[in-house]
Order: sequence, then C-alpha cells, then structure tokens
Amino acid sequence: MLFEHLKLIEPVLKALKSEGYSKPTPIQLQAIPLVLERRDLLGVAQTGTGKTAAFAIPVIQLLTQDKNISPGKRVIRCLVLTPTRELAIQIGESFKSYGVNTPLKYSVIFGGVNQHAQVMALRSGVDVLIATPGRLLDLMNQKHVHLNDLNFFVLDEADRMLDMGFIHDVKRVLAHLPRRRQSLFFSATMPPEIVNLANSILTNPVKVEVTPPSTTVEMINQEVYFVDKPNKRHLLLQVLKESSIERALVFTRTKHGADKVAKELIRAGVNAQAIHGNKSQNARQNALNNFRSKVTRVLVATDIAARGIDIDDLTHVVNFELPNVPESYVHRIGRTGRAGASGTAIAFCDAEEKAYLRDIQKLIGKSIPVRDDHKYPLQNHTVLKQTKPQRPSRNSNPNNKSVTRVESKNNGQGHTTTTSFKSKKNRWFGGR
Repeated sequence: MLFEHLKLIEPVLKALKSEGYSKPTPIQLQAIPLVLERRDLLGVAQTGTGKTAAFAIPVIQLLTQDKNISPGKRVIRCLVLTPTRELAIQIGESFKSYGVNTPLKYSVIFGGVNQHAQVMALRSGVDVLIATPGRLLDLMNQKHVHLNDLNFFVLDEADRMLDMGFIHDVKRVLAHLPRRRQSLFFSATMPPEIVNLANSILTNPVKVEVTPPSTTVEMINQEVYFVDKPNKRHLLLQVLKESSIERALVFTRTKHGADKVAKELIRAGVNAQAIHGNKSQNARQNALNNFRSKVTRVLVATDIAARGIDIDDLTHVVNFELPNVPESYVHRIGRTGRAGASGTAIAFCDAEEKAYLRDIQKLIGKSIPVRDDHKYPLQNHTVLKQTKPQRPSRNSNPNNKSVTRVESKNNGQGHTTTTSFKSKKNRWFGGR
C-alpha cells in the first residue's frame, strides 16, 4: 500500500514525495487512518518504526482542514510532549518537512538554552508546539504558553518519561489541557505505571502495537563478544580497524564512561565524540550534526541522550557496556536497522555482565550468536544456553476502560499489528 491510499491531502503527499517516502511503515499504515477518524490512539512501537510520521502526518492534515480557525493571532492547537531536547528538535524537523506545503507554524521549546528566542516565537503565534516537560511548565508559569484552544495532545516516548522522572511533570501539564481534545499516546513498553497514565489520558482508544517490546527488529544481525573488562578498549579498536564500519554508535552505561571511551578513541586516531546529559545543548547538537554528516565516525552515547538519534543509514551499534535493564538493549540496537534496513548490533560482555546478557536473551526470546574470532577472549567463560522464546505478555487494563481492538496479519515486512492492549587514566589503545 502507498501513502496515496491513505486519503492524504495533496500538500502532504507532495511533501512526502519530496522526502522520498512512498510506502508507509506498519505503524503509519495503521495509525494514520485512525487519527484521521479523530480517534484517540495508543501506539506501542519501538524507535525506528516511523512513529513520528504516524502522528505528525495526520495531525498536519487535520489542522490544515480545520474550518473553525478564528481570525487573528495563531493559537497553540497541537502540543507534542517529548522527554529530550534532541527528540524535540527531531520531531520539530519532521513537522516542518511534512507540513512544508501548508501554512502551519511550528515551534520547539526545551531547557538548557536561553528562553528569549523561544518566547519570541511563541509571541508570534504557533499552531504546533513541541516541548520538553520542564521548559513547558516554566513558560506556562510565566504565562508565555496558553493551552486553552488545544485540539490535539501527543505524548511521545512515555516509558522514557517514566525512566527520567518526568511523569509528575506530565501530570501537571495534563491538568491544564482542555477536556475535549484528541489524544495520541506512544510508548515502546507498557509497564503498569504507563498503562495507568494512558488510561488517564485516553478516551475509548484504539490500540496499535507494532513489533512487540519483547522482540527485536529481525533485520538486525546481533553478535556478542565475551571479553575481559580491561580488554574492551582494545577489542573496540580491533573491531573498528578490521571491519568496514563507516560509522558506529557506541553505548556506555555512564556519562563518565562515554567521555572516557571517546577520549581514548581520539588518542588512538579515531574521530569520535561523546553525547550525554552533562553536555551543553550546543555541544550535543554539534555532536549529532557531525555524526549525521559523517565528520565523526564514532558517537559514544548514554541511553537517555541517544533517544534523539535518528539516522536512517546507521549500520552498526556497539554495546561497549551491556545495559542493566534489558529493554534498554532493544532500544539501543533499534538505532540501526531502521525503516526495514539491515544493521549490525555488537555487544561486549565481561564476566560481571553475564547476568545482564541472560536477561536480554530472555526478553528477546533467543540466544545472541557468539563471536570467538578475536584477540581478547574472556578467560574461563561459559556460553549461555539457548533460551525458549517468550510469549509477549498481554498488557492489563486495570481501570476497565473501553479499548477498541484492531486486527491485522503480518504485513510481510517483519512487523505485525496486534490487538492486545576509580584509578589513573590509562591510554587504552597502546602506545598512542
């Protein structure tokens, strides 16, 4: 099926064509018609499935077709709430791209920078506001943001909001929204807290689930290297030298670890930068731009900072350190193999991380193939046994709210829409 079959207006179709988009992804195929029918939507989808376009495209169309717009100054008719600055910027760019042929105006607000330019943009009038919770509440308290005329509310990356401690801020924002609105709720996972939040926001929602959170994108080639912790630095350089990796996104668990890996890569002659929450907004955006433009070969990131990284042709993700939360592994490797493309996810596992690997394999329902053909094998390790595939759990609906169910068979693209609701610094790479 093509975008032309989704009853989209010509300005939107023209913009999509100029972006090189012809076929919708599974979540776009299911979500766009439902949003155009003005239904509340609960979307469960991992990163890389095209969910930004799944809500941006129909919202742009509905706002453009609205015949009840009052003359005079523009008012905020759509609010998109997202957890990180990078993701807010990315969503703002998507709205501008898909709505380039419409008269709509968009603005992005986030913390970490002077508010003056953002306030000026708000004063000039905007139709769509993309915001992070902290800066939004701040500007609301200063009376720069008014949400009385809101028609659409989008909550994106809800589970990451929970991880980052923003749920209370989200609830404060909700208290200022008009009751009559269309709400769209997106999350990669649905823990009980997120289920409760969704039930408090949505009215008679349709739930669309694409690539359940307990599975990984099948196009991604996964590998694990067992290696002693002190040798991870040597192994990383070996992998970068002995392969044709053009660009790699490398994950660490801590901000300090990201800085350390980036510095040592630079000392070894590899063009690298780190990105994490302690970096300034300008530094983070500069690192992203350099990585996208291939000026930087390796970007070293923490989980939270990486949520805003959206690069279609990224072929390799390296888990320098395995995450202690298995769902984070799924999010990490989802940075490659985007939009149905192939990708490779490499994991380094030391002796202390075997339990993390076991949890990851239990979550994804399969064993990750082991690579032993390297110079730094872990001493006395035992390969983890094959785990039985786990059935995706059905999320509960504790408040017994009405949920419309939509059934769809596998679409042939690998996705299925379902109906269920410490010491001195060392020079790592020897001699440099």
